[in-house]
Amino acid sequence: MVRERLISLDVFRGLTILLMTIVNNPGDWGNVYPPLLHAHWNGCTPTDLVFPFFIFIMGVAVPLAMPEKKYDETTFNKILIRSLRMFCLGIFFNFFGKIQLFGLDGIPLLLVRLIITFAVGYALMGNFSKKLKNIFAFSILAIYIILAYGGFENYADARLPGVLQRIAIVYFVVSLLYLKTSRKTQLFTGIVLLFGYWAIMTLVPVPGIGEANLERGTNLAAWVDSVLLKGHMYHETNTWDPEGILSTIPSIVNGIIGLFIGQILLLNVTKIRKAQRMGMIGTSLIFFGLIWDLVFPINKSIWTSSYVLYTTGLATVCLTVLYYIIDIAEYKKGFKLFVIWGVNPMIVFFASQIIPQALVMIRFQNPSIPSEQTNLLDYLYRFGIAPFFSNPMAASLAGALTYVAIWTFILWIFYRNKLIFKV
Repeated sequence: MVRERLISLDVFRGLTILLMTIVNNPGDWGNVYPPLLHAHWNGCTPTDLVFPFFIFIMGVAVPLAMPEKKYDETTFNKILIRSLRMFCLGIFFNFFGKIQLFGLDGIPLLLVRLIITFAVGYALMGNFSKKLKNIFAFSILAIYIILAYGGFENYADARLPGVLQRIAIVYFVVSLLYLKTSRKTQLFTGIVLLFGYWAIMTLVPVPGIGEANLERGTNLAAWVDSVLLKGHMYHETNTWDPEGILSTIPSIVNGIIGLFIGQILLLNVTKIRKAQRMGMIGTSLIFFGLIWDLVFPINKSIWTSSYVLYTTGLATVCLTVLYYIIDIAEYKKGFKLFVIWGVNPMIVFFASQIIPQALVMIRFQNPSIPSEQTNLLDYLYRFGIAPFFSNPMAASLAGALTYVAIWTFILWIFYRNKLIFKV
């Protein structure tokens, strides 16, 4: 049984969170190298791999964390509360910029928002008793629902779906599948979900639109979002959400496939044999994903079944390579940076979403145009990074890498002091 920490999985998680930090924090969104942007619709860029890789890694970690299956009320409650804590952390990102109190503005309002952020973060990541964890998770979720649907103007359009919310849902389903079913049932569940989603998206007519289609904003997933999430979707898409309800169904399979790989790592066979099985599964998934792409295009925004197979295939191959290098060949030099990032992903995920919003709130006179104002985030980039580069895309990437360097220092301090933030 694999009970020690799997370093290759930490490294893979670290690589993924580091790439996420780069693509989410360019110096200038108007000048970004194409591989660091999402595909406009069909297709898959390196950026489109980040989210499904996270779900896959989470799936792998489930059996490694619970090598001996034991399902009881205590275990169920632990899974439920962890899922709720992740879900609530994810929603908070969308509420941060809408918090208002006593008509405050500027720095005073920012301080209030940061105090509330610390309180929510501590409540959802702090190490409390089971009873307190339950109280905090359910109470915060109830507050979100009241604010979003209670007639409060500031929150009437607050987004409810998101990346952590989807990960939380998948974690809950996959954990229960692992504890309550056999690998055969898990495989059957994954197949049914992928083919069922394909059938729904390509055969069921879209109300008010007509025939089934896979176009932007007019497909069945978009219609479901417009009905069930009206007013609470991603502001750039408005009428549908890339982390919406229907498209969450196939994302569960990313977790199920990760679950399979995690169970392979628990098998009582040699490490070489494990790597061989993982490599065969990974290449097969890529192949079938590309074949399915011919009729059900690889697409992150609606999370097509071909996208599931293709991305989990790539994830499996990546993990296999790292597993061979680190855990079989025992070559660990040069991976420390990614381990430091990989053992503390939640704090990066949470804080890196808040920090840019906070910096934008700090406004002052623009040194170049006295009649206008600028914000601290833009100022640091325009005057501290951009002047050193003639290529605006290179400057934008340098801005992202500077942010990564700052986070690396913070995470190194956490790592040295054995501080790990979990939900």
